[in-house]
Amino acid sequence: MSATTHRSSKVTCGNCGATNRLPAASAGVPRCGRCSTPLPWVVDAGDGEFGAVVDEASLPVLVDVWAPWCGPCRMVSPVLERLAGELAGDLKLVKVNADDNPEVSRRFEVQSIPTLVLLDHAQVVDKQIGALPEHRLRSWVESSLARRER
Repeated sequence: MSATTHRSSKVTCGNCGATNRLPAASAGVPRCGRCSTPLPWVVDAGDGEFGAVVDEASLPVLVDVWAPWCGPCRMVSPVLERLAGELAGDLKLVKVNADDNPEVSRRFEVQSIPTLVLLDHAQVVDKQIGALPEHRLRSWVESSLARRER
């Protein structure tokens, strides 16, 4: 296991305001230490820790393959983070910089960015290439999650 697997981020609970430390890789659903409300799980991952962070996740994972120079990627990112907050406990958002992580880009045959890949237990459920307006992106995520549950 890579040392980078142990990276964590701080998240403020939308219910009680408590600050929580979330690991990039963990089993189960992250919950607030104070009130047990599910927390939005948004993490960065790279080639080295991708398996632990994504493939071993117990929640469906939305992988956002992006680059810092990409305008459409920067437009989609806040929408994805809002969705991750709204779907806390039901979805994990993992952001992967395409420029720094060629193995992940090859795995999902990324040729354009942003590329979004919804995974469930390491299996691709759906893939979206390019930026969408918020209402269409929300619809795509929700319908892809529903398709996975059938």
